[in-house]
Amino acid sequence: MERRFWLTDWSVRNRTTVYVLAVLVLSMGLYTYVQLPKELFPDVVVPTVLVSTIYPGTSPLDMENLITRPIEKQLKAVTGVTKVRSYSAQDVSTITVEFETTVDPAVAKQRVKDALDRARTELPNDLPEDPRVLEIDFSEFPIMQLSIAGNVPLEQLKRYAEELRDRIEALPEVRRVDLIGLPEREVRVDVDPYRLWALNLSLSDVEQAIQRENINISAGEFTAGGLRLALRVASEFRSLQEIADILVRGGQGNTVRLGDIASISEEFKEQQSFARLNRKPVITLSVVKKAGENLLETADKIYRLAEEFRGRAPQLELVITNDQSVRSRTTLADLNNSIILGFLFVVLVLMFFMGVRNALFVGLATPLSAFLAMLLLPGLGYSLNIVVTFAFLLALGIIVDDAIVVVENIYRLHVRQGVPILQAVQQGAGEVFAPVLAGTLTTLAPFVPLLFWPGVVGEFLVYLPVVMIATLSASFLVAYVFNPVFALDYMPRPPKVRPLRALVRRTGLILLGAAVVYGVGVAFGSDLLRAIAVLAGLLVLLWMLNQVLFTPKLIEPFQRRFWPALLQRYRALLSRLLMGRRPRWVLAGMGALLLLTVGLLALLPPKVVFFPNPEPNFVYVYVTLPEGTDAAVTDSLMRVVEERVYGVLGPQNPLVTSVSVNVGVAAGEPTRPSFGVTPHKGRLTVAFVEYARRGGISTWSYFEAIRQAVADIPGAEVLVDKDRAGPPTGKAVNIEIAGDDLDTLQALAERVRSLLVDSLRIAGIERLVSDLRQSKPELLVELDRRKAVREGLNSAQVGRALRAALYGVEASKFRAGEDDYPIQVRIAPPYRQRLEELLNVPITYRDMATGQFRIVPVSAVASVNYATTYSTINRINQQRVVTLSSNVLPGYSAPAINERIRAALQKLQLPPGYSVRLTGEREEQQKAFGFLQVAFLVAVALIALILVTELNSVALPLLVLVTVVFSTIGVLWGFSLSRLPLSVALTGVGVVGLAGVVVRNGVVLVDFIRLLRQRGMGLRRAVIEGGATRLTPVVLTAASTILALVPLAVGLNIDFYGLLARFEPNLHFGGDSAAFWEPLAWAIIFGLVFATFLTLVVLPTLYYVVAAAQLRRQWRSRGVNSQP
Repeated sequence: MERRFWLTDWSVRNRTTVYVLAVLVLSMGLYTYVQLPKELFPDVVVPTVLVSTIYPGTSPLDMENLITRPIEKQLKAVTGVTKVRSYSAQDVSTITVEFETTVDPAVAKQRVKDALDRARTELPNDLPEDPRVLEIDFSEFPIMQLSIAGNVPLEQLKRYAEELRDRIEALPEVRRVDLIGLPEREVRVDVDPYRLWALNLSLSDVEQAIQRENINISAGEFTAGGLRLALRVASEFRSLQEIADILVRGGQGNTVRLGDIASISEEFKEQQSFARLNRKPVITLSVVKKAGENLLETADKIYRLAEEFRGRAPQLELVITNDQSVRSRTTLADLNNSIILGFLFVVLVLMFFMGVRNALFVGLATPLSAFLAMLLLPGLGYSLNIVVTFAFLLALGIIVDDAIVVVENIYRLHVRQGVPILQAVQQGAGEVFAPVLAGTLTTLAPFVPLLFWPGVVGEFLVYLPVVMIATLSASFLVAYVFNPVFALDYMPRPPKVRPLRALVRRTGLILLGAAVVYGVGVAFGSDLLRAIAVLAGLLVLLWMLNQVLFTPKLIEPFQRRFWPALLQRYRALLSRLLMGRRPRWVLAGMGALLLLTVGLLALLPPKVVFFPNPEPNFVYVYVTLPEGTDAAVTDSLMRVVEERVYGVLGPQNPLVTSVSVNVGVAAGEPTRPSFGVTPHKGRLTVAFVEYARRGGISTWSYFEAIRQAVADIPGAEVLVDKDRAGPPTGKAVNIEIAGDDLDTLQALAERVRSLLVDSLRIAGIERLVSDLRQSKPELLVELDRRKAVREGLNSAQVGRALRAALYGVEASKFRAGEDDYPIQVRIAPPYRQRLEELLNVPITYRDMATGQFRIVPVSAVASVNYATTYSTINRINQQRVVTLSSNVLPGYSAPAINERIRAALQKLQLPPGYSVRLTGEREEQQKAFGFLQVAFLVAVALIALILVTELNSVALPLLVLVTVVFSTIGVLWGFSLSRLPLSVALTGVGVVGLAGVVVRNGVVLVDFIRLLRQRGMGLRRAVIEGGATRLTPVVLTAASTILALVPLAVGLNIDFYGLLARFEPNLHFGGDSAAFWEPLAWAIIFGLVFATFLTLVVLPTLYYVVAAAQLRRQWRSRGVNSQP
């Protein structure tokens, strides 16, 4: 009975509608591609909320007990929390709450606020302000830096920088712009403490006097002569002399002129941030993009603003550095070019098997399926990032599989068997409908469990299964709606070859038109017109070469002689394998191969990594000094680091685009949000040119040389790192030691460090650094609470008085034109350097018993002790924790190092109540490996369910699943012998996805053998003929998938647009995209090569053995003795 599929019947009856749909899909898909936001990595949303509490005058230990613990107690009960980290330092408690990735960030923030409300009753009553709750967005990080320098007055340079900042911040895509290295002015009111004390005044009296006099307020409206006039009291300071002339009135009625007790001056603030570019001081603008905005469009707009700025201020130098969009453009362009190259390879292999016409309209399944899937991306809120683009590349060789099976079957019926084209289309599509549907579903099935990958890694890679499922579903529709119509119209018997003269004439006319278009493009400087002209000319030349060379000399001989001969050899091979006991020898050989695989893994274990680690595009040198270090001190040390780095790079290095230094602001990790000013931190950034311009020189050598050059800088923690690929996963080596006593924790941390570094000397660990350190000697001002209560004072008042004396307090603003400067009140500089003067700072307060204002010095209620204590107390999930962390040196495997550390830690004797465990990257890796194991089992179960439904058998699905399990042998052999790094995350995804591709070919083969047997063919002949008939689609689907991934796997990059528009192909091997995705690409290539052998040789043999055994049982039950 002839099989038919209703959707194909409808499409061939409505061909015009189908063509209109095809045009709409292509045009709308192309428009969607252009409009989609483009960025390098997807936004990984990890809901994180920060609780910050300030309690002046409180030690880290007291902050932990009074603030941190009560808040943590309430946070423990919050739903969806995965980790609570806290840092208790002098005067400050910071708690970071991480939620499951499924929790909405706004909901997470509200839950933390509710928990904080419940904790308020346990917090001190005299907190100067309520704890702050902030939502942290890790997707908002600096995308570029603009550095300005020039020989102009500093005030003018400041105005230029602020003007550019305002223009960039006006862009809707920009969150904020941080200014680095910009000195700020202030009005200083330096008070003489002796005069202040002699007049029974305090700093708060000075502060209030300035606030009272520097006002500009509305007094209402005044009506006169029928006019309503606004009445305003304008009494803002217009000069420093006006500030000096104000009267300061104390609580006891005493009055003095401010200028008599203080000096007033306008100065630059003590600089809290520094910036340099290529050794020159600059003002740097660090641009932070909003989450979800188009990175490339944002960068383009900023570049346009920069060009306008250069036109307005030609005397200034404006340099853009650390531009993340450059890497994004390069990586996405490489992936797009890999897609084009892979598509050309796929079409090329199809041409040899199916002819040029059939290959072209089978190849059309690629853009149609991809654009159909792309139409869904805006609705899902997806950007076009490296994961989405790779998903389309991975789907490239798979989405033609349905079209190959359908069109190849139509081609076989029509061209080889002479069936009329309409009947061939309807019969050919219907005949393979069930196996194609089953094959599509089994290909989709492995990607379904990947949708539920939890955690950060799952958030990063979830785009892959979503795009694959959408694209493969679209490919099924294309195969049964569009391809039958194309086949009906463009698959007649091969046309006769036209005369050479006619071909030359037609080709010449088209080439002449292309030459005219190219000339217009040159005249108007249009790369697009030149590219279109060259592409048109190239297509015409290829069409002519196909007519006179490719088809008659290569394709037709391949189809008529080479491939039929190969089919005969394959038939002969199967015939020999199915004779006598040989099928059992085949199975025994597979068992022996399995044992060999185990031995190979023992002798040549592959190098295992979590995520690939491409060559550095940026090298970062992070310098951290003790907290409280002045920014100028940090900057002086950064100059030492800078000179050493230049000693490594050398002058005018062509591989280096810039060397920048940031101190105080933007000194942390570029991909992490930064808060406030950190004057004790500095960062040096070395930016390299993109991979294609490095001439084969590896930047790893510079990374290692810089690391060694800055390794011995005393008095600072120096860490050398690079830009990373993949989601944030923590340090490669991260050891957490938990317990109660800080001294014991520090001793254990030193024991662990000594064990791993000094005793075992585990190679590859860069530098184990503890986050628990004793700070430098401190002056601890301890409040005598009994005296303070007697005087009516509290800790906050004492802390504020000392802080105001030492650092100053902003009393008001001084306006000068369009600018305003803070008016800073503090003790005069000579007295701030002497401890006894600071302790004599007067505190003014109202005596509640008498109602009179009183003044007492700080020394009356507090004393000073010298001590050395821990600068911070860190806690994780309500436990004190000390963390030892390190990067892994290039060339070493983090999983292997962590395994040695794990074995060493298991033997470590710990006191009761203390624990040690490995976290960071290893923890995420274990979670990923555990999930992938479950995902693989779920995928196999789903595939088995689909196969049982399709084949109506239990034994046959098991045969097909054997090829899935054994395909992993190919993956393991490939990585062991090639010495390529095996990525737990990406290779694991490749193995899971490989299962569906392998099963598709097996289903098509087994289903066709069953069909032949149902038509009355004997078992042995059905196996041989079924294998021979399905050899072409099996080889085609495998070859198309492999060839689509080969350009990315080997890192072959060709700039097609540059080739067509400017004859600059920029041909090179390697790059960031290749280095990142090669573990996944090679996993599929290795596995599919071996699985194709399994499908064509082992699967028919297994089928024959099982089916023959079933026949024997049937014959024995009937009393018949015969052979299958």
